[in-house]
Amino acid sequence: MSPPPAATAAPPVRRRVLASVLLVATTTALAGVTVTAQAAVPPPPAGWSTVWSDDFTGAAGTLPSAANWIIDTGHNYPGGPANWGTGEIQNYTASTANVSHDGGGNLRITPLRDGGGGWTSARIETVRSDFKAPAGGVLAIEGRIQMPNVTGAAAAGYWPAFWALGAPYRGNYQNWPGIGEFDVMENVNGINSVWGVLHCGVAPGGPCDEFNGIGASRACPGASCQSAFHTYRFEWDASISPQQLRWYVDGQLYHTVTQSRVGEPAWSQMTSHAGYFLLLNVAMGGAFPNGVAGGGTPTAATVPGRPMLVDYVAVYRRGGGTTPPPTTPPPTSPPPGGTRDAYGQIQAEAFNGQNGVLVEACAEGGQNIAALRNGDWARYDNVEFGSAGPRDFVARVASGAGSGASGLVEVRLDSQTAAPIGSFAIGNTGGWQSWRSVPGNVSGVTGRHTVYLTFTSGQPNDFVNVNWFTFRR
Repeated sequence: MSPPPAATAAPPVRRRVLASVLLVATTTALAGVTVTAQAAVPPPPAGWSTVWSDDFTGAAGTLPSAANWIIDTGHNYPGGPANWGTGEIQNYTASTANVSHDGGGNLRITPLRDGGGGWTSARIETVRSDFKAPAGGVLAIEGRIQMPNVTGAAAAGYWPAFWALGAPYRGNYQNWPGIGEFDVMENVNGINSVWGVLHCGVAPGGPCDEFNGIGASRACPGASCQSAFHTYRFEWDASISPQQLRWYVDGQLYHTVTQSRVGEPAWSQMTSHAGYFLLLNVAMGGAFPNGVAGGGTPTAATVPGRPMLVDYVAVYRRGGGTTPPPTTPPPTSPPPGGTRDAYGQIQAEAFNGQNGVLVEACAEGGQNIAALRNGDWARYDNVEFGSAGPRDFVARVASGAGSGASGLVEVRLDSQTAAPIGSFAIGNTGGWQSWRSVPGNVSGVTGRHTVYLTFTSGQPNDFVNVNWFTFRR
């Protein structure tokens, strides 16, 4: 951890072993200051296209879309650093008391304190983990957010954030900060200020001065960060050389980091992998708010129940061709006879047996299995689930199936004819190399098993390709 910063200075951002914001890019502002909620996701300006968005228009009291978001729970990732690597004290839950739509076009993330003094809150991350600047182009990730409306002593320990982490962090949890972290918006203790920070390289020290990161801060324009919605944006500009990372609030630039400042190999390490996933959370306590406060937070004076409101999150891109495959090789599966970790990425092409499966080059790097249709299967030997077992599984899939064509991706144990322990349905995703990560629930399983991916459809045609899959606890 970085040493506590002086309360009178702009504090360095703490180490966030799962870190920050969202990749964003554009040289023009898409939104200005506004204090009203329910703004629609802005359409892209001329020359831009929308990559992904969520407008949070669900019914009041409902959870965010499971197709878009994973809800993190507990005090750490399985096998990851305690207290999320930052010293924060809350327990993250999937309760609608902590995270839900408000029915008015916003998502609410609300910290609460129970009768015993314990804190709960929420943290969500996108299912997709492939957001990155296209070669020769720009990626922009943007969110319109009102920070928790609480200030002074009552705000001690509040730590809202909007950020992005490099995809290789998933399932590893020990490779930060090399995989990159972009903090688009961070705030602590109800101060009228937004911090934007880059984490990279090695820790401690390195080109990003870890555990501090390369950061800057400024007050929100017009109304305070706590009293109004503001638009927070991070840009990754690969259309210029050296490339730039830029941070904006309400279209006003306040922080820039260049490729030459970061240097090699750190720049390539954080930009050459498959991309980033986005996160939204409100932590309580930890290194950053404690350092600014000059002591432990939250305190007895801290008031619970003040939510962060998120109107929308959107990702845009401009220029460039298709995003090139990562130059670093994807995770590899063990050789035949070796043990596979159920909670690491299992490359689909590394099967031990198959029926009807083709293998082809993958646009995301490496290979994928392809032309999968009803009755096809792939076998993966010696998959170790441990004693606790998974809560769900995720597969990286793509489909160019014709209109109305769809099917099930299923997980079976020890026989391709056993009853599935989990599945999800998949239809056209926009093309046979248009990849998305899709989760599916699984029933309890422990120990070591042979895993079969099986493919079931009511139509005879190919309906899915698979790049990789993994299980999550």
